[in-house]
Amino acid sequence: MSRIKNHRCFALLLTVFVSLSLVLSGCGSDKSSGTVLKVGATPIPHAEILEHIKPALLKEGVDLQIVNYTDYVRPNLDLDTGDIDANFFQHTPYLDSFNQDHSLKNVSIANVHIEPMGVYSKKITKLEDLKNGDTIVIPNDPSNSGRALALLAKAGVIQLNDGVGIKGTVNDIKTNLKQLKITPLDAPQLPRVLEDPKVNAAVINTNFAIEGGLNPINDSIIMEDKDSPYANILVVKDTRKDDPALQKLAKALTSPEVKTFIEEKYQGSIVPAF
Repeated sequence: MSRIKNHRCFALLLTVFVSLSLVLSGCGSDKSSGTVLKVGATPIPHAEILEHIKPALLKEGVDLQIVNYTDYVRPNLDLDTGDIDANFFQHTPYLDSFNQDHSLKNVSIANVHIEPMGVYSKKITKLEDLKNGDTIVIPNDPSNSGRALALLAKAGVIQLNDGVGIKGTVNDIKTNLKQLKITPLDAPQLPRVLEDPKVNAAVINTNFAIEGGLNPINDSIIMEDKDSPYANILVVKDTRKDDPALQKLAKALTSPEVKTFIEEKYQGSIVPAF
């Protein structure tokens, strides 16, 4: 009789074990069936902000996977080919220019923050100290170069042709009394060239300034006003702008929690745009 009881106990334990395994397996399947979103971003502050909202999105059934980029070209191209589901690194003027140049239909679904562009230098402390023939480097992509030139014009360093606004190029410089050499360069390289003896100043996007160890509030000579229209945006393909998972991402990026995170972490060098 004891052997029969032992067999019955063993069978019961085996049944419980199998049942428990199936339950755990089912739970794993439910988790893995959540929506995966691959979002391309430059490291600072975009990827940092995305990291902040990952736990909240996971509770909403969205597994956010961040793909880091260090350039302004591939994130839009990879979005078009479907390698990523969204990107977060650019402002509307750049998106519009890129779409036109590459015949793309990427669209914004959220304004998240503003990164005021600033002028930095290791050689001077005010723009009035620039000498004849000095070199200023600016971003070489069309929208940011126009933005940089507009900032220099507003500061009185140069004058641009009437009506060009933020679409100006170096060819639109009407007055350059000190014959400054305005030199376009890849945006990620700008913080590094400040150490170059031939470079007297650089106009740098805030994200690359921070990555380069610069404090926009303390280290910039001048900055754009905080009401700058260049909000950084969450971008998706036009065919997916109503995708529920992407809308959850947009909502999370413009939540009160993210606003507080931006204000506390970046202390005014980056400003919420919602």
